[in-house]
Amino acid sequence: MTSDLAEPERLHVLMRLLRTYLSPYKKPIALLVVLQLLQTSSTLYLPTLNADIIDNGVVTGDTGHILTVGALMIGISVVQVLCNIGAVFHGARTAAALGRDVRADVFARVQSFSAREVGHFGAPSLITRTTNDVQQVQMLVLMAFTLMVSAPIMCVGGIVMALGQDVPLSGVLLAVVPVLGIAVSLIVKRMRPLFRTMQERLDTVNRVLREQITGNRVIRAFVRDPFEKERFRGANDELTDVSMSTGRLMALMFPTVMTVVNISSIAVVWFGSHRIDSGALQIGALTAFLAYLMQIVMAVMMATFMFMMVPRAEVCAERIQEVLDTDSSVVPPTAPVRELRARGHLEVRGADFCYPGAEEPVLRGIDLVARPGETTAIIGSTGSGKSTLLGLVPRLFDATGGEVLVDGVDVRELDPELMARTVGLVPQKPYLFSGTVATNLRYGKPDASDEELWQALEVAQAADFVRGLEGGLHAPVAQGGTNVSGGQRQRLAIARTLVQRPEIYLFDDSFSALDYATDAALRAALARETADATVVIVAQRVSTIRDADRIVVLDEGRVVGAGSHHELMQSNETYREIVLSQLTEAEAA
Repeated sequence: MTSDLAEPERLHVLMRLLRTYLSPYKKPIALLVVLQLLQTSSTLYLPTLNADIIDNGVVTGDTGHILTVGALMIGISVVQVLCNIGAVFHGARTAAALGRDVRADVFARVQSFSAREVGHFGAPSLITRTTNDVQQVQMLVLMAFTLMVSAPIMCVGGIVMALGQDVPLSGVLLAVVPVLGIAVSLIVKRMRPLFRTMQERLDTVNRVLREQITGNRVIRAFVRDPFEKERFRGANDELTDVSMSTGRLMALMFPTVMTVVNISSIAVVWFGSHRIDSGALQIGALTAFLAYLMQIVMAVMMATFMFMMVPRAEVCAERIQEVLDTDSSVVPPTAPVRELRARGHLEVRGADFCYPGAEEPVLRGIDLVARPGETTAIIGSTGSGKSTLLGLVPRLFDATGGEVLVDGVDVRELDPELMARTVGLVPQKPYLFSGTVATNLRYGKPDASDEELWQALEVAQAADFVRGLEGGLHAPVAQGGTNVSGGQRQRLAIARTLVQRPEIYLFDDSFSALDYATDAALRAALARETADATVVIVAQRVSTIRDADRIVVLDEGRVVGAGSHHELMQSNETYREIVLSQLTEAEAA
């Protein structure tokens, strides 16, 4: 995703984000500023004391004065070190707290997104925004607290103290500061667009890498390793090119600053020597002036370092704010219904659904009724909207027209927890979380007993293979369930929903990876287990749904037929074509 925000608007977004998340930490920030003020003031006072030692101690040979002022310098140095430690401590804690809070809010907002918003941003971009982008903003805040707070104090204080040493010599500063400011601003201006491109290309690298890791088996099966390596190399090279361009500008920054510093130091020594020769300036004052010049330049360099980070942080803040400002299309009800009178009656009335920007809706005027104690099947060609229709019930996304009712109540008015207890979905691509078999099965019911888990596994025809695993219920499961087969993943996902014992079961082509014998055994056991529940099955395999009480046929997002298998074979040409593409005429009859 790209943005057309101008630079001042990006800065405004960054400041808005920082104001929002730093406001709870006003006291630590105030203490930090006080500590930085004391630390910087101590740093600024030391060259003046050093000049006093040279002019009134070393030159005159007054050892007592040297020892007295030296002791004072040691005391001030101790104060400086302690204040600096305290400032860095509070700055680091506050920056870390800001990062924690922003990450938590971005994560919470992403968790509230429907499939619509997740698809809009893309999973790789959301991962980058939650991790790398937040880290960049956090690093900017840390640097601001440790460097930027003291930089303006040191710069202004250094100028004042330098003027106190010698006003005519301070004319060098009138040339140094503007030159540094112009040089830094020109470099930073060129870096801003590069940082946005860098973050976008980092998204691309994450996306390509995610695809290659997830699709590793497909890549190996089609021997596409060289192509995928080249694709990753291309994305990696694009990121490297932008990073190199940014690095060259950053590398140019410090030599530019140091060149101006060295030239100004030569100028100070040149003019200062003439003033010492004329008796208008003392050696200690020239030494102090040079020290103040270095402090001023160091302050500018610290500010420069900050300016180098600001453009990237602006881009990251903008990307973070895009997520935080995006409202989910699935809005929680303001007055949720927390109890249902009936048990498991599902009705879809005139439901439409259209993806953002799509020319045609996926679903059009869908009417469907599924009752407790019955099995309702949905079948249709690929792309007819079967999975989309099923996703409307648990509100993976909301219908753009019509309504979906559970026990006579619109699902948009149901309490999310009540929805989770009432509706159980086994998705088309079952996902298992890293942990154990038991932790995955208890995902919808944390207090389920081992007996309940084994009962669900028996029904799902998964008990035998779980017993064969080392550890049984406590056998480890890899992220995504990659250490078990596709059929085993499907059966564990079915068992997970059975443990939950909802009143409405939604199976989205959940038997596709099973062999015919296992499919038949599972459906027979499932029929006994869900005898009093409402069961809705989406399937491509006719043998899976031919015995359903009612079969709904979808074609291009519309219901084109409904009835039993035998009724549809006689009256619906679309259903008949689907059946005869899988079975012979005799088998179908």
